[in-house]
Amino acid sequence: MRNEDENERRRITPEKALEMLKTEGLDLTLEQARDILVFLRKLANSAVCKYLRKGELK
Repeated sequence: MRNEDENERRRITPEKALEMLKTEGLDLTLEQARDILVFLRKLANSAVCKYLRKGELK
């Protein structure tokens, strides 16, 4: 349970992502920020899985 709480605390919310993107000059909606986060999480997951599979081949 503690790890789940820590993960939720570290996770970037769509609201925080929107704030960060606006400071970089991007004008997005909350829904667009949420979609970007979903994409980035999928991309990160794919990269980690690929790295782990690569390690299995050695």
